[in-house]
Amino acid sequence: MHRFVVKMTQLRKNFFTEYGVKRGLRDLNGKGVLTGITNISRVESSKIVDGKSVPCEGRLYFRGYKIQDLVNGFMSENRFGFEEVAYLLLFGELPSEDNLTEFKKMMAVSRRLPTNFVRDVIMKAPSEDIMNTLSKCVLTLASYDKNMSDTSVENVIRQSINLISTFPMISVYGYHAYNHYKRNKSLYIHRP
Repeated sequence: MHRFVVKMTQLRKNFFTEYGVKRGLRDLNGKGVLTGITNISRVESSKIVDGKSVPCEGRLYFRGYKIQDLVNGFMSENRFGFEEVAYLLLFGELPSEDNLTEFKKMMAVSRRLPTNFVRDVIMKAPSEDIMNTLSKCVLTLASYDKNMSDTSVENVIRQSINLISTFPMISVYGYHAYNHYKRNKSLYIHRP
C-alpha cells in the first residue's frame, strides 16, 4: 500500500525547474533562498568560492551584533545576558542600565504561569521533545490571554515579554516532567 502512495505522490524532477520550486529552501546552485527580510537576525552559513556557494563556519547576528561577540562580552563579565539579548531582539538596541533594571522587573512580574498550568498542561502530557513542550504551552497560554487577537505594537510587546519570561519556567517544568514520567526519575521540583 505504501508503495502505491509513494508512486502517486512523486513529482517529475522537471516540475521543480519548470515551476521554480525550491528543494529544501535551496536554489539549484545550492545557495539558500531568501524567505523574508528582517533586520532582527541574520545567519551566514556559506560563502561564495569560485562562483559556488560552499558551507562555512556559521555566524549568527542579532540586530547587527555577532552573537559570539555578545556571548564573549557577557562571559567576560560573568553574566548570562538573557535579559539583555531579549531586550535587544525586541527593541533593536542593547539596554542602558536603567532600561535593563526596568525590563527585568517587567519580566519578573510576567514570569508567573496560570493557576494549575504546570499540573494540567505540562505534567499530564509530558513530552520527550522540549520544542514540543514549548509549542504546546505557547498554544495553550493563548487561551489565557484576554487580548490574544490584538495586534497593536503595545499588545504584541506585552505578549512577547510574557512568553520570553515564561519560557525558562516551562522548560524547567517540562524537563522535570520528562525525567519523571519517561525516565522514572524523582519528581521533586525545585521552584525556579
